[in-house]
Amino acid sequence: MGRLRHLAPGQALILYYAVAILVGAAALSLPFASSGESLSFVDALFTATSAQCVTGLTVVDTGSGLSLFGQIVVLFLIQTGGLGITTFSVYLFFFLRLGVGTHGRWIINETLLHTPVCSLRELIGGIIRLALVMEAAGAVLLAGAFVPDLGLGRGLFSAVFHSVSAFCNAGFSLFADSLMGYRASPLVNLTVILLIVTGGIGFLVIRELRDILFRPVKGRRPKLSLHSRMVLWTTGILIVGGAVLIFLMEYGGGFLGTGVGDKVLASLFQSVTARTAGFNTVDMNALRISTLLLMIFLMFVGASPGSAGGGIKTTSLALFVAIIRSRLKGNPHTNIFRRTIPDDAVTKALALVMLAVLTIGIALFGLLMVQHPGASARQHDAVFLQYLFETVSAFGTVGLSMGATARLTVAGKLIIIALMFVGRVGLLTVAFTIARRLSPTAPRYAEENIMIG
Repeated sequence: MGRLRHLAPGQALILYYAVAILVGAAALSLPFASSGESLSFVDALFTATSAQCVTGLTVVDTGSGLSLFGQIVVLFLIQTGGLGITTFSVYLFFFLRLGVGTHGRWIINETLLHTPVCSLRELIGGIIRLALVMEAAGAVLLAGAFVPDLGLGRGLFSAVFHSVSAFCNAGFSLFADSLMGYRASPLVNLTVILLIVTGGIGFLVIRELRDILFRPVKGRRPKLSLHSRMVLWTTGILIVGGAVLIFLMEYGGGFLGTGVGDKVLASLFQSVTARTAGFNTVDMNALRISTLLLMIFLMFVGASPGSAGGGIKTTSLALFVAIIRSRLKGNPHTNIFRRTIPDDAVTKALALVMLAVLTIGIALFGLLMVQHPGASARQHDAVFLQYLFETVSAFGTVGLSMGATARLTVAGKLIIIALMFVGRVGLLTVAFTIARRLSPTAPRYAEENIMIG
C-alpha cells in the first residue's frame, strides 16, 4: 500500500484502468455473464476494455449476447470509466496549475473558478453529483420512449443503461441496431444529444455556466474563462458545421426517402455522436465516402478536456486554428479571444497531436497487416477506409463502426484493445509527463537555420 501512495498520477491512472479492465474481463468470462456460450477471454477483455474506456466498439451484441448480469457489468464499467477519466482530468488540471504558490491559486480562483474550491474532495463530489443528476434526468426522459415499447422492467433498465452510456460518451446500446429504431423520435434523439454534449464539454465548463446562470458574485455575474469560451465556441461550430455538411452530403444519399425533419434530426445526431459517443441512427455503410471522412475528422477531434470523451480535444483544434491565424498575420505569438497562449502550451498541443497521428498510423498499419496480410488494393478497395474509420474510432473512444469489428482476428482484437487503452489513458499520461518534465535547464546550442517547405 505504501508504494501505491507514492505512484505518479499517470501511473495511478494506468493501474486503475488496467485493474478495472481485468476484473471486468474476468466477470464477463463467467458462464452466467452470457446469454449463450461463454465469452472467450479475448472477447471478454475486448468488451471490458471498450466499456471501461467508454468506447462502444463490440465483438458481441450487448443486448442479445450478454445476460442481465453481463449487461450490469458493462454498465458498471462504463460508469466507473467515464467518471474516472473525468475526475482525473480535472485533478490533473488543478495539480499542474495550483502548484504555483498562493498568487497562482488566487489567479485561478479569479479567472477560472468563480466559486473557490475548498478541497479536491469537494471538487470530485461535485463531478459525481452532476453525473448522477444528469443520468437520472436522462433516464426519466428516455423511459417515456422505451417503456411503452419494451414494458416497464426492460424499458426502465434500457433507459438507465442508455442514459449512463450517453452521458459517459460510451455509445454502448442494448439494441442490435444502436438507436436506428428511434431515428424519428425527437424525444430519444434530443435527450441523447443533450447527455452527450453535457458529458463531452467537461465539468469545469459546466461549473462556470452554472455559476454564471445561478450564482452571481456580489451582484455581478462572473465571466467565462478563456478555456470555457474555447470549448463552447469550438463545440458549437463543430456540431452546427458537421450537421449542415452531413445534411447536404446525405440529402439524396443515406437520408433518401425520409422527410426533411427526419433528415435534420439525423444530421444533428450524427454530428454530435461522431465526436464522442458512438451511437448511430443511420447505417454507416450507407453513407457517402465524403461523409465518412468528415466523421473521421470529428472522431479525431473528439470531446473537450475534463470530460468523459476522447480525441485530441476541442481546445487543441481551436489552438491549431489560432496558431495558423496568428502566423498568417505575421504574429509570432498565438492569440485567441484577445488572450495570448503561452508558448509551452502551444508546444504541448503540437506534441500531443503529432503523437495521436503517429499512434493511429502505427495501429492502422498493424491492423492491415494482421487482417489482410496478402491482399491487394484491387481485391479490397474499401478495406483501407473501413479500418481507418475503425482505428480512429477506437483511438478517439467513439465506438462507431463500419462493420470491421465483427471481422477482427484475435491479433486484430488485441491491437484495437491496445488502441482503446492508449486512446483513453495514453494522451493524458503523456500530457502530464510533458507538463511535469519540461526542464528550464535543458541545454541550448548554437542556432542554425534549415529550409522549410
